[in-house]
Amino acid sequence: MYRKLQNEELNRLNTEEFKQADKIPVVIILDNIRSQNNVGSVFRTSDAFRIEKIYLCGITSTPENREVHKTALGAEDAVSWEYDKDTLSVIKQLKNEGYRIFSIEQAENTTSLENFSISLNQKYALIFGNEVKGVQQEVINASDGCIEIPQFGTKHSLNISVTVGIVLWQLTVPLLDKIQTKKESVPRE
Repeated sequence: MYRKLQNEELNRLNTEEFKQADKIPVVIILDNIRSQNNVGSVFRTSDAFRIEKIYLCGITSTPENREVHKTALGAEDAVSWEYDKDTLSVIKQLKNEGYRIFSIEQAENTTSLENFSISLNQKYALIFGNEVKGVQQEVINASDGCIEIPQFGTKHSLNISVTVGIVLWQLTVPLLDKIQTKKESVPRE
């Protein structure tokens, strides 16, 4: 028999504990995402995987927007974020900080997600693009590589919020023990 757990039984971090906790070495760059609901969903997913930060670029809405806030359900208060009009300037900054940059896109010479191996001592920036146009070509050109999710149906893409969830899960599996240890090491009041 299974009993659904109550929220207080989940032992989740509160917002302040989340901010103080160690993060996995991944940042998300949203390149011209048009749907505010998708942006809010990315905040919730980023909270679940305890990523470092989200960069909102171009036309991507910020959490002050009602729909972003509504969908994020407060995750925008925990996950660090920054807005920059120019995705390429964010890439340049992150490269200078030692991040490896990967566009999540269907392109020539991509690495299939299941074949991408994460290095435990490397920092990563993952770029997710516009729902219709994808990641801008000049952004792909500035990336260290492209990662693609294999698909077997008739459609050519997945919703961006779904894509973020799939990619983060696949990339964080090798880090789960490390994440769990860090979760347990956060001081509780």
